[in-house]
Order: sequence, then C-alpha cells, then structure tokens
Amino acid sequence: MRGDLVRKLIARAATTGLAVLAFLVLALTGATGWGLALAVAALAAAGWERRVRPSADSTAESVLLAAGILVGYARRLDAGFDPALAATALVLLGLVLLVGPLRQAGDLEIRAANLPVRAWTPLVAGRLGDALLVLLAAVALAAALVLPAFVALLLALAVGAGAGAVALDLARRRLRPGAGGGAVAGALRAHRPEFLLHFSAPPGSEYQVTMWLPYLERIGRPFLVMVREPEFLAPIAAATTAPVVYCPTLKAMDEALVPSLKVAFYVNHGAKNSHCIRFTQLTHVQIHHGDSDKAPSANPVSAIFDRIFVAGPAAIDRYARAGVDIPAEKFVVVGRPQVESIEVRRESTPGLANPTVLYTPTWTGHHADANYCSLPVGETIVRGLLARGATVILRAHPYTGQNPASARQLARLTELLAADRARTGRQHVWGAAASREMSLVDCVNRSDALVSDVSGVISDYLYSGKPYAVTDMGGDGDRFVERFPLAGSGYVLRRDAANLDEVLGNLLDTDPRASARWATRSRYLGDFPAQQYAEAFLAAARRELNPAWTPPVPPRHPPHPVALIKKFAAGARPEPTETS
Repeated sequence: MRGDLVRKLIARAATTGLAVLAFLVLALTGATGWGLALAVAALAAAGWERRVRPSADSTAESVLLAAGILVGYARRLDAGFDPALAATALVLLGLVLLVGPLRQAGDLEIRAANLPVRAWTPLVAGRLGDALLVLLAAVALAAALVLPAFVALLLALAVGAGAGAVALDLARRRLRPGAGGGAVAGALRAHRPEFLLHFSAPPGSEYQVTMWLPYLERIGRPFLVMVREPEFLAPIAAATTAPVVYCPTLKAMDEALVPSLKVAFYVNHGAKNSHCIRFTQLTHVQIHHGDSDKAPSANPVSAIFDRIFVAGPAAIDRYARAGVDIPAEKFVVVGRPQVESIEVRRESTPGLANPTVLYTPTWTGHHADANYCSLPVGETIVRGLLARGATVILRAHPYTGQNPASARQLARLTELLAADRARTGRQHVWGAAASREMSLVDCVNRSDALVSDVSGVISDYLYSGKPYAVTDMGGDGDRFVERFPLAGSGYVLRRDAANLDEVLGNLLDTDPRASARWATRSRYLGDFPAQQYAEAFLAAARRELNPAWTPPVPPRHPPHPVALIKKFAAGARPEPTETS
C-alpha cells in the first residue's frame, strides 16, 4: 500500500511540476522550443498518472499546458492575432472543462462483456482524458513545426465533435431512459441467468473470482458475474464465456438483477456486498476465496449471508473459536473444489536427497493484526533450503509489491535463487514463472514440501498429504497452535527463524507428524471421495438453485469379469444382477 502511495505522489508531483515549468518557460521566456518540449513531457507525465491513479483530475495542469502551448504557437507564427488560433483556444478550453464531467457521467453507466451489446459511449467517455492529452501534444508538435493554425483547429474540432457526441448520448440516457432498462438489461433478460457472482475488491484481486469460474460453469446453469470496479471487467471477461457486467451504481444493479436470478454468490467480505444483499428475493451464499486460520476467515460479517459454504468442519469451529455466533443451519460443508487436481501422496517420503520445496510468503495485510508475512526472514529461510540441496519454488502473494519493504525483500530472494541456479544448475522457479505460468496446483504437485505463512495455501497443500512448515511471525510461541490449529499438523518456524535447522530436519528428513495430517485433512477439507471431490460444491450450489434437486443415482453396472473370477476363487457366491 505504501508503495502505491509513493507512486501516486511521484506522478502527481511530476505532472504538476512539469506543467508549471512548461507554462513559465513558454509565457515568460523566448525559449519556445524548450517550453514545448517541457509541455510534451508534462503531458506524458499526466498520461502516466492516469495509469497509476485512474481518477486523477488534471484540469488545472491541462489549462496551464493549453495556454502555454498556444502562447508558444503564437510566437512561432509571429503573425499577430490569428482567428484560427483563437478558435482553437476556445475549443481546447471547452474540452478541458468537459472531459472531467463526461468521464464521471460515463463511469456511472452500466457496461458489459460477453453479451451481444456494444455500449460505446461509456468507453469513449473514459478515454476523452487521454484524447485531450494526445490533442495537446499534437498541437505542441504543430507549433514546433510552425504549421498553419488551422491544422491545430481541425485537430481540436475533431476531438470536440467526439466529445459532443458523447455528451448528447449521455444526456439522452439520463433524460429519456429506455423502458425496462437499456440494452444490457435486455440482453440479460434474454440470457436468463439463474445466479450471479457479486465481486468488489481492491485492484489486482481478480484471482478471487477466476479460481471459482470453472466450478460455477460446471453447475450447468446460466449465470453472470457482477463487478463493481471497472478494472475487473476485461480480465474476468477474458477468463469466462459468461456475461460480466460492471455496475457502478445501485441503479445499474437494479437494471442488471433480472427476474430469472435466484442466488447470489460472494467470494469475500467487501463492503459493497451489502448493496447486493438488499435484494431479498435472492439467496445469498458466501463461498470465500480460500480457507485459512487467518482472522479474516472468521469475519463476523459472514452472519449476514443466508448460507456459508465452508471447506470443512474446522471452518465452523473457527467462527465459534472467534466468538462469532452464527446458526449452524447456515453452514454447508462443501470441501475446497480447487484442490481436486492436486496429486495425493499417501506414503511419507522422508530423506529425499534433492527435495523441491514450495515457499509461499504472504503479504503484510491491511492491518497489523493480519500481518503474517515472513519476508523479513525470507533470506534466512531460502539460504537454509539451499544449504540442504533443495530446489525452491518461490510463489509470493499478488499484493506483495504494494509494500516497498516487502518488494525489496522479495527481490533479494530472487537474486539468491538466480545466483544459485547459475552456480548449481538447480531449476529454481520464481516471479511470473511461479505465479502466472504455473498455477498453485502446479506448484503443489511439483513440490515435496511447503514452507508457508498463515494463509489459505496451507489448507490447499494439506490435501496433498505432503509435509508443511508454518511461520509464527506474530511471536505467539506456545499459543500459536491454539490460534492457528492447522499448524498443529505441521512444523512451526519461530519468528526469528532460530529453529530453522530443526524445522527443516522434521520437514525434509523425519516427518514425525505424517499420520496426524490425515485427520487434520478431513477436518479442514471435508471427507469426500477424491474422484468426485468437487461434486460436493456443485451439488450444494444446485440445491440452492432448486431445493427439490437431488443428485442422480449412478447406474449399477455388472462387476468386471476379472473381479468376479477373484471373488468366486475366494469362495464367494455369485450375486444376482439387475439383468438376471
């Protein structure tokens, strides 16, 4: 978070500072060429600021730059008063004043992907700020090349015509809205979705949705994803064929929540969830985006949902342990379907000569009481693993880069792994290779053991049956396992990593808690057949859509002839089949 703030401050300072400097040079000196170059640099800084801070308001800087560029243009032409240049100034002033309100109006419009609807107006409204920056840069270039003033006027009029068309269409939408909603609502009614996934989160959180999309699709009923922030529309739409709808306002939600909807699923406890909870005709189901012993996993806000799908009985105990009183009938144990592709190792394999160890440091959290990040001792951990001949898969949390200290610590770990790979040839994996090219399931299947902080990764890894170590970064000592019971089946690494050798010995050599993990596995992940593990979630979801639904009874097949021969050889009598 601090790193994000620093980038925003630098962008703001660069935009404002360069704009003021360019105006002063153009207005008060004869160095027109240098002034125009500074103006273009200021426009580039403003464009960067829009990427870092999409809601940035650069109206004042745009006025300064437009005025400075036009002054420089007039000096270059050196022809006295030029009507075309004066008209250009008026058009630029109108654009500067209109861009902000039009963008805000466009942001209030419902948008959709994966639907046969093309709403160009909100998209163009959101790009008008960029168009203005490009226009000002083009006028500056025209001034530098001493082109006739009508060239700048034509450019300004072209952008102005686009802005005018956007303004007229947005006004029409406000003053004369279509009966029954707009085009998006009509397309959704034709799609007839039966459930939705409501999603609101900070930037970079789309993984919370994408992990669930394959299972929502396997429910076999039409659905939609409703996002509340515009940056999620494109990446989530690219991960599914289901409609994805951006609803910035309560009015937009009213338009998107068509009568065919029955159930709303949620993957976090975002504040905007309450906007959807108000629709009492829906059944509201919290499915979470992971299962862990972290404090947020027992959030009291869960009580507002009609159903809470949890991975195993341990999650229900977690709420009780945190003093959160939720009626038992709200909980439904469905397992964690995302682990179904994890390979299970039934037999312990201690003493591997060259083990592969997955290290998954989490992030620092929004608050100090949720900071379980082990990156401050990450170098000690990685050096200890390398000393034991381990190949390391380093998979950091997506939010790690938001903290400058964490980003530096992570960079140091990648340097260590790169140097060791060059020296020994061990194929360590880190960065995009571990977080984008490989899924978490791929990382789990490739590894022999895990070192992790308190996070949902441990619950997923537990399914594999392989050993894991957990870092006690809060310094809880003997109370650590009481607070985080999942650590009781692993090996606890102290905050200062002073017991690293002992932990790695247990993790990689002796593994004395191998048998305890299987009992913990059932408590945390449910006791479902491996071949049909995800069916528990799918069946529960289908029951919410249709309470009368029952799973189909699998057909009874005659035993395989080889099985019959073995059975008869053991003295068993043949049983009648359905066809006998």
